[in-house]
Amino acid sequence: MNGTDDSEHAAILNALTREITAMAKLSPTVRRVAMQAAGHSVEVEWSDTAAGPQVVQVSQPQPDERDHEGSDDNTDEHVVVRAPLVGTFYTAPQPGAPPFVSAGDTVEKGQTLAIIEAMKLMNPLLAECAGTVEKVLVPNGEAVEFDQALIVLAPGEPGSPQDREGGPG
Repeated sequence: MNGTDDSEHAAILNALTREITAMAKLSPTVRRVAMQAAGHSVEVEWSDTAAGPQVVQVSQPQPDERDHEGSDDNTDEHVVVRAPLVGTFYTAPQPGAPPFVSAGDTVEKGQTLAIIEAMKLMNPLLAECAGTVEKVLVPNGEAVEFDQALIVLAPGEPGSPQDREGGPG
């Protein structure tokens, strides 16, 4: 009778569990974590020594085709940057500011590509390799799910000539 509701609740609980686990791994200063099922609420309490935003390293994706949103760019020639947590995706540091990166931009390893806001914390997404931004898959201000494809990079050294049609090196 409520099979659909139960499966929706189970999916939400699984997502919350993954999110809580990821958050606890990001910061050793997490003091307390609480979670509720039916109300879908999560509480995370950090100790007073928590400092500033947490930096999230984005790792090379596995050959998993989940949440590409119409993109089949997960090849040896591309790196798909995925959401390491659930939150709101921002392409710029503040409203009205230019985006961190756009399609065609070259990036260096460790450069900020975007931000995901989760629980009032701004979590920068950092480039794991140097290269060129092929595509930003998610619009500014949109909610994103854990492991959702966000940005497609073509690995390569910044400043090196790129053999691309219609684009400067």
